[in-house]
Amino acid sequence: MTTPLQVTRELFDDVMVPNYAPAGIIPVKGKGSRVWDQQGREYIDFAGGIAVSSLGHCHPALVKAIQQQAEQLWHLSNVMTNEPALRLAKKLVDATFAEKVYFANSGAEANEAAFKLARRWALDKFGAEKDQIISFSKSFHGRTFFTVTVGGQAAYSDGFGPKPGAVLHAEFNNLASVKALISEHTCAVVLEPIQGEGGIIPATTEFMQGVRELCNQHNALLIMDEVQTGVGRTGKLYAYMHYGVTPDILTTAKSLGGGFPIGAMLTTTDIASHLKVGTHGSTYGGNPLACAVAEAVLDTVNQPNVMAQVLSNEQLFRQQLKAINEKYQVFSEIRGQGMLLGAVLNNQYKGRAREFFLASAEQGLMALVAGVDVVRFAPSLVITPDEITAGMQRFEQAVKQVIGV
Repeated sequence: MTTPLQVTRELFDDVMVPNYAPAGIIPVKGKGSRVWDQQGREYIDFAGGIAVSSLGHCHPALVKAIQQQAEQLWHLSNVMTNEPALRLAKKLVDATFAEKVYFANSGAEANEAAFKLARRWALDKFGAEKDQIISFSKSFHGRTFFTVTVGGQAAYSDGFGPKPGAVLHAEFNNLASVKALISEHTCAVVLEPIQGEGGIIPATTEFMQGVRELCNQHNALLIMDEVQTGVGRTGKLYAYMHYGVTPDILTTAKSLGGGFPIGAMLTTTDIASHLKVGTHGSTYGGNPLACAVAEAVLDTVNQPNVMAQVLSNEQLFRQQLKAINEKYQVFSEIRGQGMLLGAVLNNQYKGRAREFFLASAEQGLMALVAGVDVVRFAPSLVITPDEITAGMQRFEQAVKQVIGV
């Protein structure tokens, strides 16, 4: 008789590549905005799988969608198309500026496709000299070698040999720094409406509109990386809708699948035409399972009442974080939008975000960091007011633990 495998945190160290350092707990069950570990301890989830679990854990609409699709069709290949992919693409097109959709499996893959498309578009229309991509310091666009190079954080891109060339980095929210770099050689400028990994830093309206104008002047594409900000997280379906600025290419993932891996690149018919048959592809991209779940996410999230709930939840988060800060004076500001918020540590606690993150876990709260100075919150879009209040009570205990009160 085979002895059942004992699954413990120590097993990770035995069998997994050590590029992650996961917490000691192993969650085994989730429902809504609550998670339980192997010992049955409950946690309130303010992390959302890093802005992924847009409808919490095991949402009935998503469970139903995957169950139904699992009994019909799992995978074909892109030699053929499938109904869930076409329905999802149509709904994304109808809800955004876009006319064409490409499906991938992650945000990194969506960004990889976007950067390749921008380069191919520029090559076809203007020639090989127009190949530069301008990104921003502190940005994050994925972990493939191309996307990590475009991202503006050397800690993620150094140490792997020669990097892809023709990638420049300006300063976020500094239009003059973009003007200093952009030229006839620029094929695209890529930015996040809110820098996520860089510290939950929203783009100003003036900056966003200025970058759009510079792209127009220099025949460059504007790529918006909405992997973290998309699918309702900021209180609109996509964050670009807050700015009165339309991108040429948009990437989306994370919340789109509600926990099931999927990514997408959205663009116009004219730009999309430069990815001719055979120029790019994905074995799993657009598979029926992922698209069926994402369609259920989109149908559920893209409703006025859900968008209103995201904004009311934001106000409740801000009010309760303000109340905590008035007691303990640990934050210099709360920034972000919707259900993507960052509590910025003041000078006294600068560099200690991980301590707040770890203390939160000890108090039964799942939170995040965004760099060393920001505690990040990216919960379910439909988290309830009672769950927010309960989670904030636990976060207050974590704050007290860190500062020694």
